[in-house]
Amino acid sequence: MPDRFPSPFEVVTPTGAEGWEELYGYSTVFSEDRRELEDSMFWFMDGVHTPEAIEPWDATVLDFALTFLGQYTTRHYVIPPALGVDIRYLNGHMYLSPVPVTDPAEIEARVPEFAERAGYYFANWPTLYDAWMDKIKGVIGELEAIDFQPLPHREDMSVITEGRGIGSGQLMMFEYDKLVQLTARLWAHHFEFLNLGYAAYLDFFGFCKQIWPSIPDQAIAKMVAGIDVDLFRPDEELKKLAQLAVDLGIGDRITSDAAGTLAAMDADDAGKKWATAWDEAHHPWFNFSSGSGFYHSDRVWAEYPDIPMGFIESYVAKLGRGESLARPIEAIEAERDRLVAEYSELIDDDETRATFDGKLGLARVVFPYVENHNFYVEHWGMSLVWRKMRQLGQILTDAGFFGKADDIFLLRRNEVPDAIFDYFHGWAVGIPSRGPAYWGREIPRRQGIMQALRSWSAPPALGVPPEVITEPFSVMLWGVTSDSVKAWLGGSDSPDGTLSGFAASPGVAEGPARVVLTAEGISELQAGEILVAPLTAPSWAPVFGKIAATVTDVGGIMSHAAIVCREYGLPAVTGTAFGTKNIKTGQRLRVDGNTGQVTVLD
Repeated sequence: MPDRFPSPFEVVTPTGAEGWEELYGYSTVFSEDRRELEDSMFWFMDGVHTPEAIEPWDATVLDFALTFLGQYTTRHYVIPPALGVDIRYLNGHMYLSPVPVTDPAEIEARVPEFAERAGYYFANWPTLYDAWMDKIKGVIGELEAIDFQPLPHREDMSVITEGRGIGSGQLMMFEYDKLVQLTARLWAHHFEFLNLGYAAYLDFFGFCKQIWPSIPDQAIAKMVAGIDVDLFRPDEELKKLAQLAVDLGIGDRITSDAAGTLAAMDADDAGKKWATAWDEAHHPWFNFSSGSGFYHSDRVWAEYPDIPMGFIESYVAKLGRGESLARPIEAIEAERDRLVAEYSELIDDDETRATFDGKLGLARVVFPYVENHNFYVEHWGMSLVWRKMRQLGQILTDAGFFGKADDIFLLRRNEVPDAIFDYFHGWAVGIPSRGPAYWGREIPRRQGIMQALRSWSAPPALGVPPEVITEPFSVMLWGVTSDSVKAWLGGSDSPDGTLSGFAASPGVAEGPARVVLTAEGISELQAGEILVAPLTAPSWAPVFGKIAATVTDVGGIMSHAAIVCREYGLPAVTGTAFGTKNIKTGQRLRVDGNTGQVTVLD
């Protein structure tokens, strides 16, 4: 078995992808300028958020996200053992490398600063969090107000009579700049509380491991379970709509054809009442991505209403069979309270028990943010960003620059102003823009590059792995551990028919596998099947009520997939590395969410 992964400088460019580096910022690709540094670092592919090749404009979001993550860790809160997480693109795929603080003296020196800075947030969490909600909704409101319009044949007379002194072309440039800055603000706000939410949980986690070295990771995670967050609200809205349809006696009108369903609802008052409830749920709760929110291509419920309508149809069928749609909150809370009581009884002295209670209490206060922010940033906020970019893309398409609106995402963020100016310049001067010819050649070239990058099989990691991986975010969020690295180096063969991963959500289930590689495939899931996927998204929750268990390739015990499965009472094993490669649809599986073992039974 090899003891290292390929160097990023050894990796070959796929045929047809030559020149791919031009599609990303010069500072985020591997280069000879920093070869010694980059070759000395261990990099892993972020399959939790970006399992596929990333188009140039989409990389904007990742650039912002990782930069703000590092900013809060390193410059705001001064988290003692960690700096930022570095980012590089290789053949269109994103690789990450956490940067630790290696000097014990420096770690010790950072502790008082962290205690003061983080302590202020922890002590004032409710007030600061309320202010955060105002800020994030303010950014969302500004995003909703952005409006790109084609440049007019003539400026309106009001521009003259009001003496504005600027025209439509300048306003379009201003609007794009504002869109980029609002996207940056969205991600700055994203990490204001997130790092502290994880830090409080990790502090509680470490304390539990200190006093009970053999305590299972899952037992600690279950002590903070039973959260009620807005991330679950879209699914709850679908359940309410299903119940309303049954109560009104019109459940048989609901099908996965949203347009047909809504047309059928117009037949009588009961149907109109239901359609009104649908409209009320639509905003904001259908600003919900079918993926991670990091790809413009992820389908959003508001734009693909057949998706939520199909889930409602499934819920109506469950109600018809007398089944409950409720999450098992009472059972989750009871198990949480039982574990806390039993472990607390094992503590001999009052001081340690008080410390345990204090750390648990803080973790429970701050931990819900770890999931709640996801709706406002990755889903609602990013849905608006993609929507506004498409609006601009359609204008440039109508002007002959592109073949379709989504072609705009093949431009880097700093190329879009050039395209806008070209459009503006041609309109202002009264001559044809160069864009139709220039982008008419360049877009097909970039489409070919992206097609080649999507077909490339990305290695899970690059460089020499450390002997032991202890960096907590890598382990808990991304599921990168010493064991997973060994599995990656050993390849995907599993002669005994078993896979190992994280015991992400308790329970044991058996059933036929359904391998789902994209969000579009979840509609194929049948009752009692076991979902096997690279990762899951929060918007997949409506199918959790009919499947038996979940198995993912990536993600640690505190990944979104793991947390959501625990909150829905669904057995899950995450971070198996090779689940989608080794398991075939139809094979019978046994998933043990208590031990992290997945067994192929036939």
